[in-house]
Amino acid sequence: MGRSPDFPGIEQGSLAALVRADNRLLLMLEHFEILLPLREKTLDEACRDAGINPELVAAVARLYIGRRLKIGTGITSADLPAIIRYLKSNHSFYLDEIFPEIRQLIGQLAASNRSEEMPLVQKFFEDYYREVEEHLKYENEIAFPYIGRVFENTTGESQPLNTEYSVNEYRDHHDDIEQKLDDLIRLLIKYLPGQNDQKIRRDLFNKLNELDYDLRVHSMIEDQILIPLVESLEKKSRS
Repeated sequence: MGRSPDFPGIEQGSLAALVRADNRLLLMLEHFEILLPLREKTLDEACRDAGINPELVAAVARLYIGRRLKIGTGITSADLPAIIRYLKSNHSFYLDEIFPEIRQLIGQLAASNRSEEMPLVQKFFEDYYREVEEHLKYENEIAFPYIGRVFENTTGESQPLNTEYSVNEYRDHHDDIEQKLDDLIRLLIKYLPGQNDQKIRRDLFNKLNELDYDLRVHSMIEDQILIPLVESLEKKSRS
C-alpha cells in the first residue's frame, strides 16, 4: 500500500498521538475496524493490518477534522467494499448506540421538565428518528446492494446491470436529514423552558451535536467519494 500524502508526517508518527490530538478520529477508526489498542502503529501499519487502503482512511480523516477533502489517484473502485463496510458501521452506530442514548436522555428530560413544550420535543425527535431509520433502510436494502452489483460487474462476477436504476437515484434519495436535527438542537437550546434540568439538557445537547457532526461527515463521504466512484463504474459498464 502506498503512502498517504494527506497528512504530512503521519506515516512516521504514532496513530495514537493523532487520536490524542483529535478524539473524533477514534470513532472514525472504529468504523474502519481499526480498534484499540493502537500501540505505536502508524497509519500505514494500522491500515496494512486491517487490509484497508491508507489513502482512503486519510481522506476520511480529513473530513473528520474539518479539512478540505483531497482525493488523489490512490482511491479507486477497489476501495468500494471498504467504503460500504464503513458506512454500514455508521448505520449500526446510529441505530444501536447514539439514537438509543438520545432517546434515554430525552426521557430523563421529560421526567424533570413538565413544560408544555416538552411533548413537542419528544414528538419532533420520534418523527426525526423514523425519517432517519427509513433513509438508512433504503441505503442498506437498495442502494448498497446495487453498488455491490456494480462493483462485482467490473470484476466479471455479476450479470449485466439493471439499467432501470442508477446511482443518481441514490443521490436524489439522499435527503438532507441534517436540517431537521439542527431544528431539534435549536428547539432545545432556544425555546424549551428550563426546569432544574441543565445537566440533562447539556448531556443531550452534546450527544445531539455528536450525532450531527457524524451525519455530516457520513453525507460527505457518500457525496464526495462513494457516488463519484460508482458513477465512473456505471459509465464503463453501460458504454
